[in-house]
Amino acid sequence: MVGIMTLKVAAKSNPSTVAGAIANNVRDGKGVEIVAMGPESINNTVKAIAIARGFLKGDGMDANFKPEFIHLTIDGEKKSAIKFFLNIEKNSK
Repeated sequence: MVGIMTLKVAAKSNPSTVAGAIANNVRDGKGVEIVAMGPESINNTVKAIAIARGFLKGDGMDANFKPEFIHLTIDGEKKSAIKFFLNIEKNSK
């Protein structure tokens, strides 16, 4: 693995665009983690992971994730978010 790419997903993020970023980083050999805060962001993240699974299927790979609560300080205020750690598995064709 080359490194870990942290993607931040917002409520207005396009799930297909995020999915493309996930797939491209995975193909480049990078690990991917995604940070989302708020219900719309979390929904977009889960959609993006589902779409990315389709993108990676042709490369003989599959993605699943483990979510974890994290705490961030933004403008001096503590906020909770969810970090999604992606696990990539190579499928035997």
